[in-house]
Amino acid sequence: MTHTLPTDAELAASLAGDFISDFAEVNGVRLHHVTGGAGEPLILLGGWPQTWWQFRKIMPELALRYRVTAVDLRGMGGSAKPASGYDKKTMARDIHELIRHLGHRSAFVAGHDIGASLGYHLAANFPASVRRLATLDLGVPVDAWQAIPMLPSSDEQEAALAHGRGGYPWWFALNQLRELPEQLLAGRFRLLIDWLYGHMLADQSSVEEQARQIYARAYDSPDAIRAGNGWYQTMRQDIADLATYPPLTLPILTLAGEQSYPALREQMSPEMGADIRVVEIKGSGHYLPEEQPEQVTRELTAFFG
Repeated sequence: MTHTLPTDAELAASLAGDFISDFAEVNGVRLHHVTGGAGEPLILLGGWPQTWWQFRKIMPELALRYRVTAVDLRGMGGSAKPASGYDKKTMARDIHELIRHLGHRSAFVAGHDIGASLGYHLAANFPASVRRLATLDLGVPVDAWQAIPMLPSSDEQEAALAHGRGGYPWWFALNQLRELPEQLLAGRFRLLIDWLYGHMLADQSSVEEQARQIYARAYDSPDAIRAGNGWYQTMRQDIADLATYPPLTLPILTLAGEQSYPALREQMSPEMGADIRVVEIKGSGHYLPEEQPEQVTRELTAFFG
């Protein structure tokens, strides 16, 4: 029996905090966002391959303190999927203009995965728009990322991968390809979602069946796959842009899952910012807001104040 999945408006209404699904025309692109709560503004930026719904477990609690807006990035979920503009400098202007559209001069910003990199570029290009920045389980692509190994380099690593633990970011390379990913994955994207969760969740039950169906629906079309891949296809441009920024001066909190913590502690160095603190989220893989929402909420509220 096939069940109809709820719409974004229905999902928003299901959350405590009077959340409403809405759209904004900013920087020449139509962005979908979900906003609720009361207090100082807090912008949540998600990652691949998810939508704003990845923040569902932390939004109600955050809404008790903040005016929370979870955004579908350019190319994500209910937002438009133009042919270009997926470099993080352009997407930073999207969010800068969205903050102003929502009636705020500046906001707290928290980004996960692609949203973490976008948040950094946002703070670098529009420092007056970002009061404090939290990045979740991803650093900012730098030149060294172009040499990340795509295959296991030892028997131990190969065995771990075979048993569903850890992973090599082979999708960084797959997502660079034009047209083939759409041909392979359209209508089958659930397979990729389950593989990624299977290898990067500490507890499979932390992302329930309905959420997986929602993400699969969001990415199942050729246009959606092309748009999501666009975030990766601009990586060289993002790295070149990053090289032109001075170290950030605003406070930055980096939250890291257990596997990512050593690498993120090394990358988020004084070269990236003058005031950075890296915190390990125990019992979590990559998908922190879904795996350990209580820890994430506690760290964010302590950091943003």
